Amino acid sequence: MPFQSVDEILSARRSEGLYRYLLERFAAYSGVSGVQPKVLIRDETATLQRVSPSHKGATHIVKFWDDPADFPQLAANEYFCLKAAERAGFEVPRFRLSDDASALVIDRFDLRADGTYRGFEDFCVLNARSTAEKYRGSCETALLKRFQQFANSRKVMNDLETLYSLIVFNCAIRNGDAHLKNFGILYDDVQGEARLAPAYDLVTTTAYIPVDAMALTLNGSTNWPSRKELQRLGETRIGLAPSQVRRIFERIGDALADTAKDLEAYRREHPAFHEIGNRMLEVWRNHDKSKND
Repeated sequence: MPFQSVDEILSARRSEGLYRYLLERFAAYSGVSGVQPKVLIRDETATLQRVSPSHKGATHIVKFWDDPADFPQLAANEYFCLKAAERAGFEVPRFRLSDDASALVIDRFDLRADGTYRGFEDFCVLNARSTAEKYRGSCETALLKRFQQFANSRKVMNDLETLYSLIVFNCAIRNGDAHLKNFGILYDDVQGEARLAPAYDLVTTTAYIPVDAMALTLNGSTNWPSRKELQRLGETRIGLAPSQVRRIFERIGDALADTAKDLEAYRREHPAFHEIGNRMLEVWRNHDKSKND
């Protein structure tokens, strides 16, 4: 894989030329699925900073949004969702938004310092399903139960609580695309630890599709669950105490409230983001109003 400067992508102004150039140069190395256009690249400075000089693979994922497509400002949308997740205490890969918000650059979280990759399996694989079946399954079985079957570490319960919290977070931001391929486990070898992967692919999808529903079922339905339903999931499926569930809700609520301030400031300075920003703020604030539902 050839080198490419990440800083060049982050500072470039939007143009058909940049996107087309990256696609033509890196498409052959970019087996990354999803609706959003994306490419795998190898940053030319990564070998000097944190990766072995002998490394020859991809170091970053670059996601684009195509305007005027069905999902304008998708990179900025995901940027603020990742920022909220980070504030809520979730492990997330390093992420950066380009100056013109046309691209989101994300570090690969499966890359070791010596240039080799850790093992990664998404929940489609763990449920023995094809990519076409990524929307088939429930939070109870296809995520929580399956994770307990495949996880292998001294921190299984911590990771299970994190996975539950991530389900709550996706409901809070109204991410209707939180399907089986958007959760995964990481491991160093087949006999070693297998732990929950960092959070990724977080988007407020109802900013584009107001009637969007959950990608996976909960209690047999894809309707967005109430606070009581989510609390019951945590207490009955993984044995959390009511006080633990309350702390999770509070942590996520506080993170969304704090990030909403950043989102609002960014929206004021970037008119192109105004409409999508308003929709995201409405979704996040409605979550805050429904705390006692």
